[in-house]
Amino acid sequence: MAKRTIKTFIPEYKSAIGQDSHRFESSRSKKKLILAGIEIPESLGLKGNSDADVVLHALTNAISGVSGINILGKISDDLCLGQGITDSKAYLQRALQTLEAYSLVHVSVTIEALRPKLSKHIEAMKESLATLCGLQVNQIGITATTGEGLTAFGKGLGMQAFVIISVVSKK
Repeated sequence: MAKRTIKTFIPEYKSAIGQDSHRFESSRSKKKLILAGIEIPESLGLKGNSDADVVLHALTNAISGVSGINILGKISDDLCLGQGITDSKAYLQRALQTLEAYSLVHVSVTIEALRPKLSKHIEAMKESLATLCGLQVNQIGITATTGEGLTAFGKGLGMQAFVIISVVSKK
């Protein structure tokens, strides 16, 4: 009698990091600050062709680290400069499409900035990211720091975000 081989699915896990940073607009600018897809009303916006959402840009870059397809660059330039799409949610959606064989299971965000104080916005940002990524709020972590004022971001010149994602292969 022949021996049967039972194939079992062993999921593959990957992690990737993304980073993005932008300077603040001048005090004369009317541009709004957008972080994780939500408006932060008490601050100047960030310089950039798009809404300059450093959180969504860093998340998009992290996804590119898994898929190997760079969204921020030629693809986002076509969307932003060519088609006039300045909402970074569109770039994130494009990046999520590249994951194909993987499911996003966790997102961890760290934002470095002197201003504005972000603690009162963290829950709303987590809810926004969960909705955008098809995750539960408990699969999103967000922290904010001034970095003790050691960098340009901690000195109030702009904002920087780092994102680490975890994904698991689909069956």
